[in-house]
Amino acid sequence: MSLKGKLTIVALSTTIAFYAVVGGFLSVHKDVFAKGDPYVQMRIFGEVLRHIVRDYVDEPDLEKVKIGALRGLAEGLDPYSAYLSPEQAKKFNSSHNEQAATGMIISRVAGYIYVVAVVKDSPADKVGLRSGDFIEYIDTLPTRDISLYDATELLSGQNGSEIDIKVFRRGRPYKTKIKRAVISQPAIESSTPETGIGYLKVTSIVEGKAEEVKKQLVELQKKGVQKLVLDLRGTANGSLETGVEVANLFVKSGTLAKSIGHNNVVEKTFEADASKAVFNGQLVVIIDRSTASAGEVIAAAILANKRGDLLGEKTFGAGSVQKLFELKGGAAMLITTSKYADPSGIAFIKENPGIVPSIEVKNASAPTEETLPEDNDQQSNNDQQAKTEDPQLPIEPATEDVQLKKAIEALKGNQSEKHAAQVDDKKPTENKTSDKSKVAGAGL
Repeated sequence: MSLKGKLTIVALSTTIAFYAVVGGFLSVHKDVFAKGDPYVQMRIFGEVLRHIVRDYVDEPDLEKVKIGALRGLAEGLDPYSAYLSPEQAKKFNSSHNEQAATGMIISRVAGYIYVVAVVKDSPADKVGLRSGDFIEYIDTLPTRDISLYDATELLSGQNGSEIDIKVFRRGRPYKTKIKRAVISQPAIESSTPETGIGYLKVTSIVEGKAEEVKKQLVELQKKGVQKLVLDLRGTANGSLETGVEVANLFVKSGTLAKSIGHNNVVEKTFEADASKAVFNGQLVVIIDRSTASAGEVIAAAILANKRGDLLGEKTFGAGSVQKLFELKGGAAMLITTSKYADPSGIAFIKENPGIVPSIEVKNASAPTEETLPEDNDQQSNNDQQAKTEDPQLPIEPATEDVQLKKAIEALKGNQSEKHAAQVDDKKPTENKTSDKSKVAGAGL
């Protein structure tokens, strides 16, 4: 190897080792990293790079080595951290978020892009995509080979443009074509299914929706509603602050949520403001796998402060904030710097993520994760169907809403006494505010 090449390797080694020490990026050797020994990390990097220089069969493409290493560092953290190329970093700081999109809120499960929730009346909703679907291909790119950030970029584009995707649902592959559009957040829905019982469907928790929820609550109470079903299914977007605003409409006192930062330190504690509470009647909250992020903030606050039961299925487990760290050459690392947590300080993103309902009611018609795409590819091969063209994704008809039915039954069961009381003697806690950053979650 030439002297220039060797010098480049040394520079590369120093650069990568520096990022490893500063960010603690690697997911391997967790036992060593847990002990906080950055010098061991540096030695590992050095050993790998020396083997590349001395033993690799061909002249290494050092730029590819660098990019691959940085991508691997980010992917070893969580689905929401990512390495951004110079072009991506430039777009990140521009108005690219105003691009048209599909209306899916996505994450990663078992290596695949996973549909957490779908915005009502969005392009994804219109072609039949649902929470629980796996996306195996976006156009011709397998989602196991790209980051969640890359997938989000691919799904966004010019208004009216189309994109092909391959979906797996309940062990079967489907294809569909989505026409991108500017996403409009649906209105908060409310009704009175029975006398004295209200139904409030929170469809979105983006900025400004807390005031819309408040108006609907006031209108329901004018109609004599004293018991309420709060439906948080599909509520997977929005910020921690907006989730807290909505939760405060139902919780008069107590801790609503926390923000957890580096080394599991509580950055901020959010306390209820009694003057902002609107509804103090009996409450049942419906949750499921499509409840995430700000939706989980609301559910956890209601459960922790004994304001109502959570009915349905375990939530997804999401909610975090990312910050962009610029690198030399224009690239950048998007790194998770804080996580949403319940009033006790337990983050929604953890080894066994999500919130468990107090009353479990399964939705039999919902897609599940029981069979992953790779398992179904093998099954298709066994059935000699591998070369058969995938069918079009169906738009499945609506079925009986068992969870809503059970929620209304729970409200009619006179269980309100244990939930109506509020604890008024809890003192608010002051903490430092977090830096301005970007909320995870990809999608829309």
